[in-house]
Amino acid sequence: MSQQFDVVVIGGGPGGYVAAIRAAQLGFNTACVDLFKNPEGKPSLGGTCLNVGCIPSKALLQSSENFHAVQHDFAKHGISVSGAKMDVGQMLARKTEIITKNAAGISFLFKKNKVANIHGLASFKGRQGDKWLIEVTDNGAVVDTLEAVHVIVATGSSPRALPGLATDNQLVLDNEGALALTAVPKRLGVIGAGVIGLEMGSVWKRLGAEVTILEAMPTFLAAADQQIAKEAFKTLTKDTGLDIKLGVKIGEIKTGKKSVTVNYELNGEAVKAEFDKLIVSIGRVPNTQGLGAEVVGLQLDERGFVAVDEHCHSNLPNVWAIGDVVRGPMLAHKASEEGVAVAERIAGQKPHVDFGVIPWVIYTSPEIAWVGKTEEQLKAEGIEYKKGTSGFGANGRALGLGQAQGMVKILADAKTDRILGLHMIGPMVSELVSEGVVSMEFKAASEDLARIVHAHPSLSEVVHEAALAADKRALHG
Repeated sequence: MSQQFDVVVIGGGPGGYVAAIRAAQLGFNTACVDLFKNPEGKPSLGGTCLNVGCIPSKALLQSSENFHAVQHDFAKHGISVSGAKMDVGQMLARKTEIITKNAAGISFLFKKNKVANIHGLASFKGRQGDKWLIEVTDNGAVVDTLEAVHVIVATGSSPRALPGLATDNQLVLDNEGALALTAVPKRLGVIGAGVIGLEMGSVWKRLGAEVTILEAMPTFLAAADQQIAKEAFKTLTKDTGLDIKLGVKIGEIKTGKKSVTVNYELNGEAVKAEFDKLIVSIGRVPNTQGLGAEVVGLQLDERGFVAVDEHCHSNLPNVWAIGDVVRGPMLAHKASEEGVAVAERIAGQKPHVDFGVIPWVIYTSPEIAWVGKTEEQLKAEGIEYKKGTSGFGANGRALGLGQAQGMVKILADAKTDRILGLHMIGPMVSELVSEGVVSMEFKAASEDLARIVHAHPSLSEVVHEAALAADKRALHG
């Protein structure tokens, strides 16, 4: 006999589990069906982000940065360390501990909010009256049948593979394999200079690998403001030591017993490079396989995303979709906010998610973050603007931290002074960017930001100084 629910969420990632919790808070009888299993074969909520993405990558980044600091930075503080060694096994164990703790936390929240936690692959099987029929399978066997008035599809995304190249996570790695290397490779190749490529390249470079990143685009971080991107390229290549090659045309890739050979073309010249491991990070594709979209006529676009309107509603009644499986940036926080909004729309509320004020962060060292329009976008759209910049080089807090690289850039409307974008590279800018998010959400002017008292000494003073500079009244520059 089928289990009856008001809302069934398919996918337990940052979009799905949040949507399920919010729906339950609003009084709906809610279930969340999730397929993910950890390496021990046990169900683990949190999706790609928690299990093999955002969270474990940050854990490894922190470990690698600590190791680098011991070797290169502690002496400046009068701390002498000799014979420092990296225990990769312990580093991975710490990463796993963090994942396990967070996954258990989601399970606790499900119990607290009375969300039914169901493991397996959920597929549409049809419609009966005003309810959708959903079948749940595990390893091909049917384990449950559900009926739901509303369905929220939150199935996320998977790594895009290079045509003709198998990912075995032994020699050729995706994000999951890159997070599980049991030893530091001597020569590490990375195809793709996006978020995953830069973060994973940074981890293993700081632990001792020779890292070469091959990027097809001629422009580094094309989505970012190019003044910030150029600063990032200089820092990551000079200080971090990443060998980043732009405008690469990838050719034949051959895997051997212990290495991978990549043939590519750069500036018209043929190059052959051999790596011990190769990370492929060329984007992600939506997870719609096995969903049963064709069974019920759920519309997918030409790229395989679930087609939705501005409210995340699909072409089918009471079927919604959020996160990586729909249009827009593939960001965990975007998925979560869409999940909350959909749950509230089901309840008859009128929530709003401003896609123009979603922060982006790359957790390299230094970090890169931005929100809003880039200078290149403003020029292309013919919007008159003014800008203010300020660096971390003279900031007392940054100097005390020993992380005085980078800058903050504010872009504001030339006539109204309304903030249009905030772009930064430097220490802890993943936290500082929220100052721009809040300011832009409340339609603040750069003068508003300039007149807010910022603590001294703090990294946020660089944001304050950039806001002052937008009005040509910088005090420290």
